Amino acid sequence: MHATTSAQKQREYVEQLQAEINALQARLGEDEKAETIVSNHIKLLHRYNEAKDATQILVGRLASLKGTTVRQIYIDMDLLDDAN
Repeated sequence: MHATTSAQKQREYVEQLQAEINALQARLGEDEKAETIVSNHIKLLHRYNEAKDATQILVGRLASLKGTTVRQIYIDMDLLDDAN
């Protein structure tokens, strides 16, 4: 009896997981692969980081030219986010 109940619960759990997979796949798009989306996000993050690094270099040079700190440039240009 216990093995039957356990097998039934296991089938229900597998069905629940499959339903969740189907729902996520529908949100993702039927022809979209998770690997492709992740790869695209990694490329976009890489581009973002390159732009951010270049900006940091320019802000650093501007601070040097003005004889001030990078933080002060951020304050002067209202570039600080809410976390800072």
